[in-house]
Amino acid sequence: MAPSRREFLGVILGASAAGALGTPACAQTPLAPTPACGAQSATPSQTEGPYFKPSSPERVSLLEPEMRGRRLVVSGVVRGTDCRPVPRVLLDFWQADAGGRYDNAGFHLRGHQLTDAEGRYRLETILPGVYPGRTRHIHVKAQAPGRPPLTTQLYFPGEAGNARDGIFDPALLVTLADAGDVAAARFDFVLVR
Repeated sequence: MAPSRREFLGVILGASAAGALGTPACAQTPLAPTPACGAQSATPSQTEGPYFKPSSPERVSLLEPEMRGRRLVVSGVVRGTDCRPVPRVLLDFWQADAGGRYDNAGFHLRGHQLTDAEGRYRLETILPGVYPGRTRHIHVKAQAPGRPPLTTQLYFPGEAGNARDGIFDPALLVTLADAGDVAAARFDFVLVR
């Protein structure tokens, strides 16, 4: 026999299936509901900033020999507001190094790639450093074939600088997990189709 809605919620919230629903600490901060397909908001745009350089090299790894900084893998899917994956989206990434500096002479920590047939991408890089006035972030331009580019930034949860950064948008937070010596981040882009 399938559990009742009350029993199901009791299990989810940590209450006894037979007892009354309690209010455990984790239930005090409700999660936002998962948007229905087609009801998803497009990924917000943000300023390009002063450090964008066109014609970055095509590559899925921005790592270079003897690069300082914590290794990071960012992955996800690019979908349209219709929930379908978008293949061949050009994703151009650029970021500061571990010391908070951008390479404006070359293409250190800069590169672009295309999403695969299922809209997936995977970027190997390092956690960007912070610099005065900004929290930790990675810049991205996402451009679907025949569409204008979306310029935005990705942010990291738990950063003290998030509250002080006037550009920070919580809708652009990656989910972050520790995978041993590499941090794993996930962000799914939603583009207007």
